[in-house]
Amino acid sequence: MGLLSVLRRLKHSPELEVRILLLGLDNAGKTTLLKQLAAEDISHITPTQGFNIKSVQSQGFKLNVWDIGGQRRIRPYWRSYYDNTDLLIYVIDSSDRKRFDETAQELAELLDEEKLHMVPLLIFANKQDLQTAAAAQEISERLQLHTIRDRIWQIQPCCTHTAEGVQDGMVWLCRNIPTRRK
Repeated sequence: MGLLSVLRRLKHSPELEVRILLLGLDNAGKTTLLKQLAAEDISHITPTQGFNIKSVQSQGFKLNVWDIGGQRRIRPYWRSYYDNTDLLIYVIDSSDRKRFDETAQELAELLDEEKLHMVPLLIFANKQDLQTAAAAQEISERLQLHTIRDRIWQIQPCCTHTAEGVQDGMVWLCRNIPTRRK
């Protein structure tokens, strides 16, 4: 069952357009997540050098997911995509503990952006299938998520390769779609 199935079940409005910004450091699993949501083949994924967009129109929904590359040299350009964002997904490689401080800093900068003020945040703690993966609770503490007060947020353990946990995160996200109309 893909994201569109969830959206159909949780439909709030017959003409809802949703803009989702998909961010995170390089190698976190953003593109794999995007392809899983679109029910596409994930066997040949290369690092995103710019951005990927998936737009789908189905049963009254127009869903626009923007997957922006996470390499250090690309991150300053993330702000070019903040306008009109309805939902923010931030993907973390749970097994790359050496980069937790870096990802925490990038997330904090995102949350300070005026254009993203009050935008619901879903954090996917990806790669939970690996033995070295930190649990969602540890990641939450390292990223100091308890200090987030200006928006609703959720951290969801997942594995984008198997899609385990992805559906649960998307159900939460869909339940928190802002009701503004486009």
